[in-house]
Amino acid sequence: MTHFIDILKKRRSIYDLNDQLPITKVEVEDLVKQAVRFSPSAFNSQSTRAVFLWNDDKDRFWKYTEELLQPLTPEEVFPSTQEKLAKFKRAALVILFFEDQDIVNSLQEHFPLYADNFPAWSEQASGIATVNTWVALSELGMGCNLQHYNPVVNKKVATAWNISASWKLRGQLVVGGVESPAGEKDFVTNEKRFKSFGGDV
Repeated sequence: MTHFIDILKKRRSIYDLNDQLPITKVEVEDLVKQAVRFSPSAFNSQSTRAVFLWNDDKDRFWKYTEELLQPLTPEEVFPSTQEKLAKFKRAALVILFFEDQDIVNSLQEHFPLYADNFPAWSEQASGIATVNTWVALSELGMGCNLQHYNPVVNKKVATAWNISASWKLRGQLVVGGVESPAGEKDFVTNEKRFKSFGGDV
């Protein structure tokens, strides 16, 4: 087994996090920037954007999320939603991942033959950059989980942090020190997931 696969195995959804990280804020941000920079994108579009929310800004994000979710959530289940958000708030950082729609639109205009594909390719670029970031952080012992409170929080985020109107929020990566590790993970059998044709066995 390659070292890369060993690193991939460390990437798990971990929800019990604290605010203690093994490296500095500057080092975290540099690591994320490198992971995003070297992630592939269609036509080298480099459409992924990231915003780091630390300390009070991180707390504000979860406060806004709770306020926006309350009127949309049945009263009897809202306490469990609050409990989940409180867990995210205890982490050190939330990274907001966006896709720049100006780039997507420009590619559609310049390459009309592929116009219908560019939104999907943008989503793939976002997913690749996000998981590469997640794996890189996990390799150094940090815990992460990926949330999707978009589009509920989109307008509030854009206003609160002066985000460009062309940036479309795609996910929120919660990052922290690992308080409790993830449990065992079940896997679908290879027979259900893979097929192979041709070539020598």
